[in-house]
Amino acid sequence: MLNYIARVASSTLLNCSRSSACTWSHLNNFSGISKQLQDLQSLSSPVLLTRLHVSAQLNVNNDGLKYPPYDEEVSAFHRHNLKKYPPQQPGEPPRPAFVCHEKRNIKYYPKKMEVVARFIRGMSIEDAINQLKFCPMKGAVDVLETLLEAQKMAVEEHNVEFASNLWVSESFCLKDSVIKTIRRHSKMRIGVVKHRYVHYCCTLEEGKPPEHYYHYRRPLQPQEQLEEWLQEKRDRVIPYGL
Repeated sequence: MLNYIARVASSTLLNCSRSSACTWSHLNNFSGISKQLQDLQSLSSPVLLTRLHVSAQLNVNNDGLKYPPYDEEVSAFHRHNLKKYPPQQPGEPPRPAFVCHEKRNIKYYPKKMEVVARFIRGMSIEDAINQLKFCPMKGAVDVLETLLEAQKMAVEEHNVEFASNLWVSESFCLKDSVIKTIRRHSKMRIGVVKHRYVHYCCTLEEGKPPEHYYHYRRPLQPQEQLEEWLQEKRDRVIPYGL
């Protein structure tokens, strides 16, 4: 029905454009077609454009569409907050509380975000916030917002007594989607432009931060230095020896 009305309207306009004089009957016919289109627009469920066209109908009702994993109620990283642990044994040291939080779909380059994420590993929450406030990189703004949200979640949802008694135990980023567009060049050439997105994930743990976050960077004790020296001597190989 819609295709028939569109063909009639197109032929009417074409005849008017070719003829030198357009009669009132053609105009009345066209006005009647426009009225029929308006009636069909009010009755049909898909949204139709107000102007006359012969293309396919556009259904703008996207309520039923799903875009995983963004439409999920709880992401895979946030599921760590829902994990249940067995009761502790008598005499066992108390298990520190922790909270996992993330910020998704950040318009930032992953390699640059990794620099900011590594920068605050092993810091207390107060030191990390103060350092990020003076960090000149653009990704520091998103990391700072994520830390403040995680700190608020720890106090309100995970029974952490003091908001300042937290430290950053995990801080990393994951590559998200890459949207490709084109840029026009001279002589009918084009170039591909990649718009990269990134996820930022962090874990705040209750307590004091460790003295050395990376185990291999800690200063060795005298006994450890002696054992390392002896192991280097034992690992020596005599070239061309039996």
